[in-house]
Amino acid sequence: MEENGEKRWNFWGMGKLNPQSKTSIRGLLMKIWGSVNKDDPRPLLPLGHGDPSPFPCFRTTPLAEDAVVDALRSAKFNSYPPTSGLQPARRAIADYLSRDLPYTLSPDDVFLTIGCIQAIEVTLRALARLDANILLPRPCFPFYDSFASSINLEVRYFDLNPEKGWEVDIESVEALTDENTVAMVIINPGNPCGSVYTYQHLKEIAEAARKLGILVVTDEVYHHLTFGPNPFVPMGVFGSIAPVITLGSISKRWLVPGWRLGWLVISDPNGILRKSGIVECITDCLNMTSDPPTFIQGAVPQILEKTGEDFFSKTIDILREVARICYERIQEIPCITCPNKPEGSMFVMAKLNLSLLEDINDDLDFCLKLAKEESVVVLPGVAVGMKNWLRITFAVEPSVLEDGFGRMKAFCERHAKKQ
Repeated sequence: MEENGEKRWNFWGMGKLNPQSKTSIRGLLMKIWGSVNKDDPRPLLPLGHGDPSPFPCFRTTPLAEDAVVDALRSAKFNSYPPTSGLQPARRAIADYLSRDLPYTLSPDDVFLTIGCIQAIEVTLRALARLDANILLPRPCFPFYDSFASSINLEVRYFDLNPEKGWEVDIESVEALTDENTVAMVIINPGNPCGSVYTYQHLKEIAEAARKLGILVVTDEVYHHLTFGPNPFVPMGVFGSIAPVITLGSISKRWLVPGWRLGWLVISDPNGILRKSGIVECITDCLNMTSDPPTFIQGAVPQILEKTGEDFFSKTIDILREVARICYERIQEIPCITCPNKPEGSMFVMAKLNLSLLEDINDDLDFCLKLAKEESVVVLPGVAVGMKNWLRITFAVEPSVLEDGFGRMKAFCERHAKKQ
């Protein structure tokens, strides 16, 4: 077939297949990076994404590096792995997570994934029966929404309360739930909020889920990265109250997001998820996907069993210091306010007061102009469901953070509304 003298082809891009991709973290950061003035001699300061590994103070432990080298050179891990992961790795993860639980996980409860992202994909796909809906927090890591939309899983948002440490509004959850609601998602420690939930609040969430007949999907990719008054408590502690699917990885605690080793864990001592067929669906989904690299799986037992507390303590000490710097520097900028000092993860949410600024239309406009004028990149809150907020990453070198806030303060002073 020809059209206007040219060969006509029967294929074309589905530009509207997933419109959420344009407001994804990567999509927005690429747009913001594109506005940076290439003639600015100053270094670009990345305060918009959660990868601390380029900074020397956040290098992983040599023990983890050696474990990967040993696994690779052993020539034992060059084959395809089993669908659910290598058994020694699954056993090591079960033992590692069981340290914080009132019951013992089995290797059969653990499924290895390509980072936490694939764990999210598999979980949502396993839950996406006809007419199902899932409850997500607002603000939220945006991949949940974008992937749910791509598989026609309806999303409903419940609110997090910034005045109460970004706690879940339980009444909002109850009001949103109907007979087609299958699960609610929590992220603890919080991305993007920097929050850490108390034992009591997590128990309240579990009791609400039981009352509503839904499971809890808990994203714990930042597990144990806490530096405030609340210790990390895994949601799986309450798996006997309501079934829990725990998502995690070595990416953040070991500072190796590029290694792409995550897990999906059935935290359900009553066996409800197996009886209901959810575990079988998870296995079926994994049968149709790729696997994390076999040699990384081979290194997992050594990494989890032998990493010393001194490495973790050093990371926490640095995060505590940069979180303090971040919170204090925000307080020096009148048009930005932070409702809570971050207590975990690597982020903080800060609210823009546009009434104090000239020529700034919204949070995205703020970020685009900040990047262009100051070579500082932060994430607009619209990416995580909070328009006219900012998500700021503090997991960088302290000197980089100080420089970044110095530039941000100068930018805000330059754009301040004249009195």
